[in-house]
Amino acid sequence: MAYLDANATQPVRPEAREAALAAMAVLGNPSSVHAAGRSARGVLEAARRRLAAWFDAPAAGIVFTSGGTEADALAVVALGAGRRLIIGATEHDAIRAASPGAAILPVDADGVAILDALPGLLANGPALLCLMLANNETGTLQPVAKAATICRDHGALLHVDAVQAAGRLPVNLAALGADSVAVSGHKMGGIAGAGALLLAPGREIAAALPGGGQERGRRGGTPALPAIAAMAAACLDGPDLLPLRQAIEDIVGRYGGVVLGGPDRLNNTVCAALPGIAAETQVIALDLSGICVSAGAACSSGKVQRSHVLDAMETGPLGGQAIRISLPWNASWCDVDAFAEAYDRVSRLRCTASLTGVGAS
Repeated sequence: MAYLDANATQPVRPEAREAALAAMAVLGNPSSVHAAGRSARGVLEAARRRLAAWFDAPAAGIVFTSGGTEADALAVVALGAGRRLIIGATEHDAIRAASPGAAILPVDADGVAILDALPGLLANGPALLCLMLANNETGTLQPVAKAATICRDHGALLHVDAVQAAGRLPVNLAALGADSVAVSGHKMGGIAGAGALLLAPGREIAAALPGGGQERGRRGGTPALPAIAAMAAACLDGPDLLPLRQAIEDIVGRYGGVVLGGPDRLNNTVCAALPGIAAETQVIALDLSGICVSAGAACSSGKVQRSHVLDAMETGPLGGQAIRISLPWNASWCDVDAFAEAYDRVSRLRCTASLTGVGAS
């Protein structure tokens, strides 16, 4: 099997697995004052310091959550209170679901936010802008630092979903100029169950999930210590995947496929449309050949649905014919070769589709 769906979840890094196992051996609740509790607290705070150093964020401003979705929702609820919400047209459903009725910042044909439209959206009082750093479907990178400058000029706050970017490119809270940043452990090669909301210096929030006062009163509940330790251990530089990504793009191009998302993208992500073959058909055919890819986000209860991201980019029929190939940290040239062989078989389905009328979208 060639696993090429890293944007859904990464393979667990060996360092993260070891950290999770070590944390599981620690007996105690980090909130307890006895020796066992202090040991658990030591693991928790070591992870907090590791994330602080990796993301250039204040340790006191790191709020551990159950994952990126909760971190996004916490930012919207806490920072958006009393403010108008503005979200990018291609934001993840974690932001979209938490922001009903939000104003939409449009994107161009490459999926890049049109910042010329932002001042007008910010002109009517206090606002919170949510703008992801890297898109989960296309890998498109957003001009977050420029957006932050515009937000500051208008007295607005900025939340950045960096779930797909973290672990694939440097994510620096200070350099981004954001008020908060969301990250997720399993997207970096940790294990599922832990994420974090990084708050800028001096930025404070109230708990959206109150409980026993954990996380300085900003998020209740006993922390998932093994998952948090694994997330911290997964803060590692990854390999240069650009040559592999370019090879995938060359393969797609041989068969008349179209790479969507523009040139400024994550080095691991290819959103490729194959005209004449529906995305679901491609995903199933590749799966039968042992290749794991996806169509759209991996948050739709296992269903292949039309992508709001590609619709916002006005891709037309190609939006229903696009798959996402996302290379994991341990991807190899053998995976590329396997994809090439399987994609050749998939391309032949166009002949069947044209004869039967089945498969096109």
